[in-house]
Formats: sequence, C-alpha cells, structure tokens
Amino acid sequence: MCGITGWVSFERDLRAERATVDAMTETMACRGPDDRGTWITDHAALGHRRLAIIDLPGGRQPMSVDTPNGPVVMVYSGEAYNFTELRDELTGRGHRFRTDSDTEVVLRAYLEWGDAFAERLNGMYAFAIWDSRENRLVMVRDRMGIKPFYYYETADGVLFGSEPKAILANPLAERTLTLDGLHELFAFVKTPGHAIWEGMREVEPGTIVSVGANGLRTTRYWTLRTTEHTDDQAASVAHVRELLEDIVRRQLVSDVPRCTLLSGGLDSSAMTAIAAKQLAEVGETVRSFAVDFVGQTENFIPDDLRATPDTPYVHDVAALSHTDHQDIVLNSDQLADPEVRSKVIRARDIPAGMGDMDASLYLLFKAIREHSTVALSGESADEVFGGYQQFFDPEAQRASTFPWLVRFANRFVNNGDILAPDLAKAMDLRRYVQNAYDTSIADVERLDGESDFEWRMRKVCYLHLTHFVRILLDRKDRASMAVGLEVRVPFCDHRLVEYVYNTPWSLKTYDGREKSLLRGAARDVLPQSVAERVKSPYPSTQDPKYAVKLQDSAREYLSAPGHPVFDIVSRDWLARAVEVDTPQITQESRHGLERTLDLALWLDMYKPTLKLS
Repeated sequence: MCGITGWVSFERDLRAERATVDAMTETMACRGPDDRGTWITDHAALGHRRLAIIDLPGGRQPMSVDTPNGPVVMVYSGEAYNFTELRDELTGRGHRFRTDSDTEVVLRAYLEWGDAFAERLNGMYAFAIWDSRENRLVMVRDRMGIKPFYYYETADGVLFGSEPKAILANPLAERTLTLDGLHELFAFVKTPGHAIWEGMREVEPGTIVSVGANGLRTTRYWTLRTTEHTDDQAASVAHVRELLEDIVRRQLVSDVPRCTLLSGGLDSSAMTAIAAKQLAEVGETVRSFAVDFVGQTENFIPDDLRATPDTPYVHDVAALSHTDHQDIVLNSDQLADPEVRSKVIRARDIPAGMGDMDASLYLLFKAIREHSTVALSGESADEVFGGYQQFFDPEAQRASTFPWLVRFANRFVNNGDILAPDLAKAMDLRRYVQNAYDTSIADVERLDGESDFEWRMRKVCYLHLTHFVRILLDRKDRASMAVGLEVRVPFCDHRLVEYVYNTPWSLKTYDGREKSLLRGAARDVLPQSVAERVKSPYPSTQDPKYAVKLQDSAREYLSAPGHPVFDIVSRDWLARAVEVDTPQITQESRHGLERTLDLALWLDMYKPTLKLS
C-alpha cells in the first residue's frame, strides 16, 4: 500500500522539474512512511511513497524493467491477491523475477499481456506505467474503486496522483471550485469520475486511461454485468462460504502485523471469525479492534437507525473466536477537537460533513496503527448482500432516485436552509440528483424474464454497488492511509460481488431478513446474538456535549462574517443553529453544523477560487 503521483509532458523536459515532482511526491508521505522514490526522464516523471507490506526489502519503487526498446517503469499502490498464481504462470512463460513482491508480478504481467493484463488481477490497486517503448502512460484502477486515483489533463499531457493533494502541489493545477463541484459535495451520489475540483477527474473503477502525444483514451476492462443465476439456495450459501474462505485466506497474506476491524455486526463478525479460524489452524491468534465512546453502552438510547450498542456483540465475537481484542474508547473532546477535524479534512481532501463518524474512524485507525499495519474490514457487505434499511423500504424500492436519499433527503438533497439563499437556487440539487440517477440506471441490464419487482431490486443493488459503496470506500481509504494503515476489504472481491449481484432478491432474503446469504454462510462461526442482530450502521456518539462543542466552534465563524464559508452557508441558518438548546438539536441540525465546520476549515486549508455563478 502506497501513494503514487506523476507528471507526463510531451512539450517540456521534466528533468528540470525535479523540485515540483518531489513536492508532489511528499504530499503522499502519510500513505507511504517507509520509503520514497522518483524516476524522471525527459517527458515523464513518477513519484512513489511506500508503505511496506510484502517483500519489505525487495518492493522498492518506482520499479523498472529494461527492454530492447527502452525501460518500462511503474508506480503501484495496493495489493494483487493472486500474485502467487500470476508469478507461477509468468515464470512458465520465461520471466525471471528479482524480488518476491507483487509489484514486480504486476509489472511483468503488463510486459506479457499488455493492457489485457488488468483483467487477470484480483485485488485493490491503482497504478501507473510509463512505457517508453510507446511513449505512453497507462493508468489502471481496480474494479470496485477501492484505491483512489485522480488525474488532471494539461495542455501537453497529464498530472496524476493517489489523492488530489498530490496533483494540487503542481502549479499547473488550478484550485477552482464551481457549481458542479458543489453539487457533488452536497448531493451524496458519488458520480463516477467526478473529482470535485474543476479540471480534475477520477480514473473510474474498472478502467484503463492511457495518455500519449495524441491525447487521452479510456478503456473499460470491467463492469457489473447481468447474468443468470442457476444455483439453488443451498448451493448459493455454500458458494458464498467457499468464496469467503478463499478471499480471507488471500487477504491475510502479509509480512507485517495484521488485524481485523470488529463492530459486532454480521459483516465484520463473519470476516473476523473466518480469519480467526484460519489463523488458529497455523497456531496464530487474530487481533481485533473496535471503536466505542465513553458511556455509550451504559447510556445507549435506541433510535431509528441503531437499536443496540455495538460493544456487547463485539465482546461476544471476541470471546467465541478467541481474538486478542481491544476497544478503542473515545470521548467528545477528541471527537470535536478542531485539530482532529483538520487532519480528517486534510486526509480526505474534501469537506465531507460526516463529523464524528469521520473523526472516530481516523482516531480508531491511528490507535490501531500502533499495533498493526494491515487491517481487514467488513466494509461493503451491506451493499453486496442488501443490508441497509432502504433495501426494504417500499418507497425507496419504487423511487426514481437513489434509494438512500429517500430516507436521508433532509441531510443531503434538502440542504436549502443551510445553503446561502442565492446559491441554493442556482444549484438546484434536485435536478442534479435526478440527472445523475437517470444516467446511472441507463447502464443496468435487465435479465430476460425478470419480474418487475426483481428488476427494481436489481437497480437498487446496482446503485449501491456503483455509487454508495464508493463513498464509504474512499472514506475508509483516506482515513486509514492518513496514518499509514492498510485496510483491506474482503467483501469487495469482484468474484463475490458478481456472484451475489446476480443472485435474485428472493434468494438474498430467503429467511425474510437482510443479508440472508451471508448469515447462512457464516452462521456456524458466529455467536447466536450476532447471527440474529438487526443491522446497525457505523456508530455515532450520543453524548450531548459533542453538539455543544459544535455550537461553540460555529460561533467563532459567526464572529468573522467575512469568512468565505458564508459564500456557501447561510449565515442566518447558522445563527439559529448555534442558539438552539442542546436537547432540541435535531440530527439534521447537527449534521449541518458538522458540514459548516468542515467547509470552513477546508476553505482555509485549500483556498479554492470559488466560481459559483
């Protein structure tokens, strides 16, 4: 796991631009605290920061292979979980390896198969290859978009990086935010390819972007396709378990300490239990970590999202699977600390507005990093297996919009009260969301003979797997890599995603509940309490002191009326929000305060040029 960046220019000599390339590379220092490297030639420059996971001495980058027609050089972020099989196949085809790293396997796979090599990879990755034989840059991103990857076209080439901050370190990249960027910040739909900044794009998941002297070309090597599912219930459950066993075994491979993230929900508990069983077979004990808040379990109040606190279920799993477990317990001072908020925004590059859920994730990962370098997460199982409440809401099932917005419209699309009045009118978020939805569902393929209800549920599943999950994957990657922790996501293995996506909704819910296939596949390794637990989202603090601290921080901006945050946020709304008695603060108001504070800090950090008319 690493941070990558680079610059291709066909009209200038980049050997004179080493200082700029070094500056771009250093923005990725948190993603790669173990090593750094750059490679520069006349028209291409590559930078790399390394977090050493596999083959600690041999995996240095940029990595190159000399050919009779010039070197082929790569910077690589991520893991290829099938690198052992690929290495054996490439060895059989005459390749000789200098290292034991998966990086060299990926590079030599490109030499053997060209762009078609991407179809052979199983993993999470974002990498760039400069092929001097063709004077061409090749950028590749994994199928599900687990690893971030951005690029910015210039007049004579391209800038790229794992994160926008690497690109923005180059003077050619303008820091401009338009209405289109604000749409994406507030709409919560994660439009594929959108990068918030004007002129910047994401390498879309499952695509190859190649850049030559004649311009840029994008090729899609993977998409979520519709196929017929022929397995019955028993066979489907068995195959899911078979896949999970293989996936977890592959993702436990590491030359550094690893652990699991355990929330006490079905997803992380199943993953942790399988990992513990596999490690026990070789005499090892899995470490597990969970986040908690001071007094949360003792004083928990059920709401419409969370019926139970996490900690009792976490401890049930830890006891049954014999994990070496630790709770990371946080308080409201930590969650509301402006310095923590600042670090989260710097990590994410955007004012995401997720408040204490972002802060606690960052603090959890920071604490874990003191013990482990790799962590396995249950992220994306809800999107794969159908775990969220909106999957079962008839209104959300029928709605001609993103299903999660039916339930949470007041937090996202209905931001009219929070936004400055003229800006709210100019943005017209509802139209933006509707256009994004219409574009997205146009790509969904209907199975011959599929009933109207199954067809609706296919679209609901598709939108979660191509939009919603990418919001959460980006959040998890940025928060973890900000502290040098690699988080792996077994439920994003494309084989599992493809199989379960094409399983009919009637099979996904065969026991009348959410995530039936996963529950059936893992029941034998789970405590009864967890197997029967109702879905509970990532935890959020219920301590009223947290909201008080948000109000206190917001008052500081009200005393500075010229702050650019008021180009976006309504000053009148904020003035009302800080005067509400704490017990009366709604979740929507709390979210608005968090979003306002994030925006203000982000504007101070990045100093974008706002073009909002």
